[in-house]
Amino acid sequence: MADLKNLGGRLAAQFRGLNGRHPGQWPLIPRMLCGVGVLVATVGLGWFSYWDSQLGELNLGGQEEAKLKEAYKGKVQQAINLDGLRKQKAQVAEYVATLEKQLPSKAEMDALLSDINQAGLGRGLQFELFKPGQVVVKDYYAELPIEIKVTGSYHDVGAFTSDIANLPRIVTLNNMGLVTVKDGVLVLDAVAKTFRYLDKEEVSAQRKIAGNKKGDKK
Repeated sequence: MADLKNLGGRLAAQFRGLNGRHPGQWPLIPRMLCGVGVLVATVGLGWFSYWDSQLGELNLGGQEEAKLKEAYKGKVQQAINLDGLRKQKAQVAEYVATLEKQLPSKAEMDALLSDINQAGLGRGLQFELFKPGQVVVKDYYAELPIEIKVTGSYHDVGAFTSDIANLPRIVTLNNMGLVTVKDGVLVLDAVAKTFRYLDKEEVSAQRKIAGNKKGDKK
């Protein structure tokens, strides 16, 4: 116990009379504690002034690296499936080309209207109404509705609708109404719709309209 008191007394003695003395002349223990304090203060100052921001940038860099790795994996997967994607693209292009062949151009519309009319006359039907309506322009095609009203026998009307479905160009019958009049004669009211593809000028105009709409939304 006496030894501990003596040790404590010697340690306390090293801290007496330090004021006014150069730190280099201090006893060993005060100098060591002062050095440790300076080291802690330096580390703390470096942490708040430099290392903290550096660690933040390091974390952001790590997140960016993870995103780039995911993007790289996606690109690698696409590269692996590139041949399959090219084949799918070619198949889609062929399918679109086939559909476009079934759509007449603006110059061919008159011939198609004549084909629809001849389909009815060829089945012995009487046209009471054959009225092309206003062309409706969509994004990539135009739609032409035609109001028709024909009279004839049940079999002739049925054959006419079949002939319309088998035309080389796309024609659909909509809003169909079938009424029986005297002697088994039927009256068919319908709206035949045919479609044509847009020429380059019309496509450009539609894209311009779509661009203007996007601009207005912004």
